[in-house]
Amino acid sequence: MGHSRADGTPAELMDGLLARAQNGFEIGEAVLAQARSALMHQSELRSCRQCNERCGQLGYSTYRHVFLLPDGSSLLLWELEHNTGEDGRPLYELYADEDALTLAERRVHDRLGGARWEELDGLPLWLPDQLLHTAEPLESSRAYVADNSADHARRVLRRAENADRPGEETERLLTTAFAHDIALAPKPRRRSGGPDATWCRFYEHAFLLAGGDEVVLWELEHNLTRDGRLVCEVYLDEVSAELAADRHARALGVDL
Repeated sequence: MGHSRADGTPAELMDGLLARAQNGFEIGEAVLAQARSALMHQSELRSCRQCNERCGQLGYSTYRHVFLLPDGSSLLLWELEHNTGEDGRPLYELYADEDALTLAERRVHDRLGGARWEELDGLPLWLPDQLLHTAEPLESSRAYVADNSADHARRVLRRAENADRPGEETERLLTTAFAHDIALAPKPRRRSGGPDATWCRFYEHAFLLAGGDEVVLWELEHNLTRDGRLVCEVYLDEVSAELAADRHARALGVDL
């Protein structure tokens, strides 16, 4: 099955998702407004299943669309693409709630037949090994924006839950920030423990200070917690953020 990925603005991607979704009316106005105000977006294939039938190949794919919001947080939307309809043409469904997505995936899975849904629990519903790794981001110059940068830095540090987050000296320096740039940093990772049980994402927040210096914060957003709660951690360098992700993953027996 094919899937057209939008290369335009977040608002254009959101409009495209709605235009092809059979259930677009279920997405609330607040979610639409957030997505359309996003600074950047990324789409990625989360899982897929296909089987060969006499009438042709049937299957479904799930895509995750990540919208980076102005306050540094992220909005997730899931898109389910399948061809289990009567005429075999691609059908699209859009969900802002992952539990609703799971119900939809199960409905489509049952149409395909084969293994029972319960038998997939605990197995990695994911891609072949050669597709497991996301390409490293291309080197590019930062595009600094002067938009309440000191307040953005304060919000990033305030939501950090790690005990070793940057301290008072960094907070003091960032009060002079007058411009900033946010970059979504895709990292190779592997998910296990059921259909996409693990969420792990890195953001790079770069700040220009009044004296001409630059401070970069690395934000780790993950659900590698005992209760699966999504948390944010902030570090002063990329290596520390990656080591923290690996440490949390090992504690839960998860391979990133």
